[in-house]
Amino acid sequence: MFRRVLVANRGEIAVRIARTCHDLGVEVVAVFSDLDARALHVELADRAVHLPGASPTETYLNVGRILEAAERTGAEAIHPGYGFLSERADAAERVAEAGLVWVGPPASALRLAGDKVGARRLAESVGVPAVPGTRDPISGPEDVVAFGREHGFPVVIKAAGGGGGRGLKVVRSPEDAAAAFESAVREAEAYFGYGEVYLERYLERPKHIEVQVLAPAPGRTLWLGARDCSLQRRHQKLVEETPPPRFAEVVPALGRAAAAVADACGYVNAGTVEFLVDEDGRFYFLEVNARLQVEHTVTEELLGLDLVACQLRVAAGEPLGFDQADLAPGGRFEPRGHVIECRINAEDPARGFLPVPGRIGRYREPAGPGVRVDSGYREGDEVPVAYDSLLAKLVVRGADREEARRRALRALGEFVVEGLPTTAPAHRLLLEHPQFVDGSYTTETVEGGALDALMGKTVAAPTDTREKVLVVGGSAVRLWHPAVAASVAAGTPLASGDGGAVVAPMQGTVLKVLVREGEPVRAGDPVAVLETMKMETQVASPSSGVVREVRVGPGSVVQAGDPLALIGRGEPARPAGER
Repeated sequence: MFRRVLVANRGEIAVRIARTCHDLGVEVVAVFSDLDARALHVELADRAVHLPGASPTETYLNVGRILEAAERTGAEAIHPGYGFLSERADAAERVAEAGLVWVGPPASALRLAGDKVGARRLAESVGVPAVPGTRDPISGPEDVVAFGREHGFPVVIKAAGGGGGRGLKVVRSPEDAAAAFESAVREAEAYFGYGEVYLERYLERPKHIEVQVLAPAPGRTLWLGARDCSLQRRHQKLVEETPPPRFAEVVPALGRAAAAVADACGYVNAGTVEFLVDEDGRFYFLEVNARLQVEHTVTEELLGLDLVACQLRVAAGEPLGFDQADLAPGGRFEPRGHVIECRINAEDPARGFLPVPGRIGRYREPAGPGVRVDSGYREGDEVPVAYDSLLAKLVVRGADREEARRRALRALGEFVVEGLPTTAPAHRLLLEHPQFVDGSYTTETVEGGALDALMGKTVAAPTDTREKVLVVGGSAVRLWHPAVAASVAAGTPLASGDGGAVVAPMQGTVLKVLVREGEPVRAGDPVAVLETMKMETQVASPSSGVVREVRVGPGSVVQAGDPLALIGRGEPARPAGER
């Protein structure tokens, strides 16, 4: 086993890895940005190295600085966690060239798995069907329209270089193609370093089921059960559970298919192979996530395994000490009971899951039988705008699914986070939703209205058609203009200040300005795109008029309430042909 490991990450996953390292008698080296100087992962490390700066590019994505930190501290291996460098083949190569061990799949497997278009071809070559889609990256919105006309709308644009919902846009009509293509390319460039995207037919109401794999060597992949992660918002997972409540008969075939795809990649170490399962139980390959997943804890609790320890043993060239037979019923690590995980994020479900950075006030984690909490934060910590919004993972285990569900509800009720909103209220609603109770939920459940009571509905005011009422958490809020209510339903914030200012609804970084001075705009037209905690948000004009002044540019960091542009009075030019 290694003597010293550098963890090239932050927050919950850095804490998670550090604890397992200490269990194994391995020293931990942490790295930290300016914003993370007092973070929990730094406190738990044996040594810590400062990476000057705040942005991911300056810090946790800076391979050169991380290698310098490893050399300075005598680390023998680098564990990238998930996110950041975890799926970067160039990072794995540079680590190996520096004479260090990369705790993850080799660069060759990262390239094969990370190229989502190539991974589709690879899956099909070993007899695993993929969702119908393009075999090469597309070049523009005209390709989206042509594909939609051939296969039918909706279609989905996906980033070729990554997953996790980044760069993924659903296109429901030809008119949406241009804006969706531009947004997908922009996100792909921001998160994965290049903007290639491809297309798939969009499956309506599928189950999203993923298989945990673990390969001690190329061609020897084990599969460790399946997780249902269909409850999602904006293609980001909210709840995961294992075993899947539906299609249990399909799981062994999914496991064998996942192992075949991983073997074809020359995969080593831990990873996940993801599938969509339609209403008839037919499954389609989706992608390989060549890293440890956020929800790996669900599988750990079901099997009684420490997957981070497994990763370290594989990377150190040590035997795992078990095989596929040990993971079956009657085996040493046979599945027992049922496990549910809720991702507690610093987001406001009543505002379309808007990320809300800020300082945590009172913080109390739940406890008791079958309850586990993995977190990187404590009372008084600041949740920064520059990084992911994940606060904690609540993982509960029960003797059966219903006990696990009730236990999760109890634990959510005990979980106290004050000072900023969290997704906990959404989790409580979801766990009590009839589709969750009977296990029939799909990827469409959240978007289909499961959280309407929390996220808000708009209804016409009975006596004044100029106003609408927004119901948020059971309270009615009267809005001054119907465009505002429509924007909430569409997930596009409109905000105005004195003098016609369009203001930032939250702290964030300006990715793009969509208007120019002197240009006419209508109420509801997008003015700028902000990024907050890895989520893009369009900010729209609350009124019609003419752009008098643009106050920001790409890369500008803004606080909530800062003016982005000033809208003056004036009649916007009408589109050609409109009278």
